[in-house]
Amino acid sequence: MGRFSAQLRTDLEWIKSNAESVVAVALAVTMSVLGLVDVIPTDLVSKVIPLTLGVVAYAMLRDRWRQESVNAEIRQTITEVAGTLRDLHERVATLTPVEGVLERTQRTLDDLAAVRFAVGTEVSEALAKARQGTERWTFKGGTGAHTRVVTLPDCLKQAHHDGRDFHARIEILDPTDLDVCQRYAALYRTLAEGENDDALTWTGKGTQIELYATILAVCWYKQRLRQFLDIEIALTSSVSMFRWDMSSRYLIVTQRGPRFPAMIVQRGQPYYDSWRTELQTSFHECRRVPIERAPRVPLDQEPTVAEVRTLFEVLGLDIPDDYDDADVQVIIEKALRDSNPFLRGAGDNLARGVA
Repeated sequence: MGRFSAQLRTDLEWIKSNAESVVAVALAVTMSVLGLVDVIPTDLVSKVIPLTLGVVAYAMLRDRWRQESVNAEIRQTITEVAGTLRDLHERVATLTPVEGVLERTQRTLDDLAAVRFAVGTEVSEALAKARQGTERWTFKGGTGAHTRVVTLPDCLKQAHHDGRDFHARIEILDPTDLDVCQRYAALYRTLAEGENDDALTWTGKGTQIELYATILAVCWYKQRLRQFLDIEIALTSSVSMFRWDMSSRYLIVTQRGPRFPAMIVQRGQPYYDSWRTELQTSFHECRRVPIERAPRVPLDQEPTVAEVRTLFEVLGLDIPDDYDDADVQVIIEKALRDSNPFLRGAGDNLARGVA
């Protein structure tokens, strides 16, 4: 019953929507049948025909009007959709400039910050950025292992490629002061993180080896690149867990390696100038290594043990008597062929790359 009622409502709706056509068809059929059976006169039938045609014409005109209304609505809808799409396109087009503004704003905020911090690989990236195009480098720290292995080779390569001078100033621990070397190693053993931390293997002698290797590397570079390399080195007996690296544009203060946070100060900020003055003062108060004497002992491309011993005698930094030729050879290896960029400065196990 429900289905019948629904169908009936549907039929009535259709008849209502097409009333003119229904009336015309009903009128035409009715008059034709009545005319055929002679129920009504023929002239009446003829008079009804124009009426029927008028109803049909009205139905056709109404359908056309409906169609035009629908077409107009469709055109209006298309116009509105097109406008919406244009607005959406314009808004999307503004996203890139907005992203650029946000990026520039972030850079501006970073530049305004007196001190920024970096951790993990960001530390290595910051140091690499500081080395780009720099004309000078100042280092103050423990053994200068990272300076020896990464900073000097990279900066000298860039300076040689660009055909410009390069000035370096390095302040490290005094290798002839065994007590300070032992205190430095002891400090970092206390900072070891777990039983597998390399810091547990650090020794006073290992610290001495690293220091002698850094000095030997400086002398080796100086003899080969004296035309554009101006380098100085000084020795201190003050132990610190911090390291200062200052280029033409950045000051980066690190400790132990990329696992620990680093402080970054850009040139133009008050702290940059203050630390530059501090580092200059500290350097001038240290014991200077007479690098100008190094040319008295020409170093081969591969220095010999005898050459190295003589070099340190000339510099007033005699290698301890208990160092045999194997120990001196380790110094040479570390000075010229150490490739570990994460050296920490107090190890004596060359096979494990501990530093």
